[in-house]
Amino acid sequence: MITRRIAASLAIAGVSALALVACASGGGSDAGGNAGADAPAGDVPSWCGPDEAVVGLLDGFGGNSWRLVTTAAGQAEVEKCPSVVEYLYADGQGDTQKAISDIQGMVASGADAIVVFPDAGEAMLPALRSAYQAGVVTVPYRVDPGGEDGTDYDVWVGADFVADGVAWGEWIQENFPDGANILFLSGPAGNSQGLDEREGFESVLTDPKYQFIGEQPYEVTNWDPALTQQVLTAAIAKYDQIDVIVSDFGPSLVGALPEFEKSGRSIPALVTSDGNVLACFWQEKSPTNPDFQLFTVATGNDNVRLAVQHAVARATGGEIPDETVFSAPPFEDSVDSDPSEVQCRDDLPGDIYLSAEMNADEQAALLE
Repeated sequence: MITRRIAASLAIAGVSALALVACASGGGSDAGGNAGADAPAGDVPSWCGPDEAVVGLLDGFGGNSWRLVTTAAGQAEVEKCPSVVEYLYADGQGDTQKAISDIQGMVASGADAIVVFPDAGEAMLPALRSAYQAGVVTVPYRVDPGGEDGTDYDVWVGADFVADGVAWGEWIQENFPDGANILFLSGPAGNSQGLDEREGFESVLTDPKYQFIGEQPYEVTNWDPALTQQVLTAAIAKYDQIDVIVSDFGPSLVGALPEFEKSGRSIPALVTSDGNVLACFWQEKSPTNPDFQLFTVATGNDNVRLAVQHAVARATGGEIPDETVFSAPPFEDSVDSDPSEVQCRDDLPGDIYLSAEMNADEQAALLE
């Protein structure tokens, strides 16, 4: 039986086989079951073909709440396809060599398709290319690993991070017309998300009155809340004036932002991605921090859904989606409430994302 063989092989390779959480259908399966067995026949999407397949999701770093929700979103998308007989998961834990080994292990186990968040960027390209050349459907997403579609992997399913950066830059330009000192925090060194965002807001903030402080092109945080707190705390101590913080993982800042208050300074404006913990923090702190304005774009958990659709379509003989880029719209603006005022669900955990397709209560259930 293919599912049992996969689970056993992955255990040897050090890769986790996750039981699917029934996020959409209310049912579930254990690691030896059919991942899409609960999908009603009439609801099978066009990207789900008739051929059985084993599909894996691999993170370079899975150690934050955003990845937990994103992984569950990927699982929920896979559950829509009854042809997927197993769904596998591996977490590189921020270690590039482990992330590479995870890909190799999943390929050796017999996976038919893999969806990869290549946090380390181009360092992941040789492993992706090897998987693709081994005949495994290979779909990196969100972070650009370099390489080309059809040569190094099947397709890269990106996100329009340049557009996010442009939106942030336009908000800064409108709300700081006289200039600003801007501190930018992103993920691992060299990740394409941070570089694209920087390109976007720099294309707007061309006047030298906008000064970019800190390490360039961004302060490295690995999207790890603990490291983010260290980096931001050091920046607060180093720079007397920080007018705007730009971050592509806003919730990770909450633990460090009170350092401004401890030093007798207002928390500055923040342009970032959304998160419930951040929105509720803003509602609590903004009355006593006059400079604390907040603008967010949707955090993009659902980027994984499009990547899963591409991988499953190719592995099962389904209809390949036309779109290859995920777009995250503006979500909250504390200044003019366009498109929305800041949204806080203080009755739910902080580690949920109200911009995601998965509803807030389902996300909260993941954390129980």
